[in-house]
Amino acid sequence: MTHPLISRLNTEFGWPNLKEMTEVVAFTDAPGVHVLFVPGDAKRNLETPDVAVILPELRMAFQGRFDCAVVDDAVEEAVRDAAKVFKTPSLIFYRDGEMIGAIPKVRDWSEYVERITQIMALPVAAE
Repeated sequence: MTHPLISRLNTEFGWPNLKEMTEVVAFTDAPGVHVLFVPGDAKRNLETPDVAVILPELRMAFQGRFDCAVVDDAVEEAVRDAAKVFKTPSLIFYRDGEMIGAIPKVRDWSEYVERITQIMALPVAAE
């Protein structure tokens, strides 16, 4: 059963719950900056609900400059392996299909703002 604060991201905010790798690829390949929220096991990891509350606030603080989706348990391991980000909860950032950064575990607000600002400023990789 999904933690209520994670379910809220889908129901209240309308963020997609990505259950197949094809959905993950379609979401991250779209133009713009995208964040995959990889929650991990909310029962074992007490940081997961915290990040589920913080992420919508971060999106507002950055004035919607990125969109967000929740990675379902069904593809979580594949997403973590592909991104080489193994700690959860994690926020994995993509721009136009390329991973541009990640923030594992819960952080202080100021660290989130600093790291997201740095990630968003990274140039797109050359083709």
